[in-house]
Amino acid sequence: MIANEYINRAIDYILDHINENISVDDIASHCNFSKYYFSRMFKIETGESIHEFIKRVKMEQSAFRIKIEKGRSITDIGCDYGFSSSNYSSAFKQHHKLSPIQFRRCIKQKSLLNPVFRNSIGLESFEECDKKISIEILEDFLVIYERHKGTYRNLSEHWGVFQEKNKDYITDKTLLLERTYDDPSITKIEECLYDICITVPEGCTLENTYVLKGGKFAIYHFKGLVNQIYSSFQNIFNVWLPQSNFEIDNRYGFEIYRKIDCDSMFMEIDLCIPIK
Repeated sequence: MIANEYINRAIDYILDHINENISVDDIASHCNFSKYYFSRMFKIETGESIHEFIKRVKMEQSAFRIKIEKGRSITDIGCDYGFSSSNYSSAFKQHHKLSPIQFRRCIKQKSLLNPVFRNSIGLESFEECDKKISIEILEDFLVIYERHKGTYRNLSEHWGVFQEKNKDYITDKTLLLERTYDDPSITKIEECLYDICITVPEGCTLENTYVLKGGKFAIYHFKGLVNQIYSSFQNIFNVWLPQSNFEIDNRYGFEIYRKIDCDSMFMEIDLCIPIK
């Protein structure tokens, strides 16, 4: 768990400005710390230096764009993240061990292996996937959150501890949400970043709160077992988005837990993908 408020503030700043040429100085200044002190603090808390984190996020988010925006040129995508054509190809290959062109050719096949449960998956047709998706406008959510970096294998345990810790804020109107920042077919599973959240009423004064922005979303209405969630995301990313008339925007997606059977692990979850 990443519990340090200032580190989370820095991560939020990086994620919100990842398309810009941000520096360690910018981030330390944003958090009101000296560059050298804050750099040490960030490395201790996350296991990565600020520079390494920024570079990795740029490489993985741009790879995600290559995956879902099949009609866009690799040069344009790299440019979005501040790279020239030659610099982007070199940096991409160093990080992913493939050139951007090779990555685009093989990412769909790579996506068919669930890195959490180590099983192969199949993809739905566009028509099958489209039947499960609705386009909706969601309100903002005020939430208490807890940020984690690492495998999703311990997610149910994290949820149990988080709910017990915040039980005084849970009512029959509380929603359980999970904000995800990475596609685990691209990001190493031990480096995936996610927030577990519960909604709270306006006026909550806890420090670990933020407003999870609403807006326009494509919502995949998932019904199934926990080990099938990954394949539903891959249906959205590999099948629905490339063939639909919609484009994902720069917000991060999240999930709303509607029903959970803890014995069978059958779930009903809204997978909310932000679109323009």
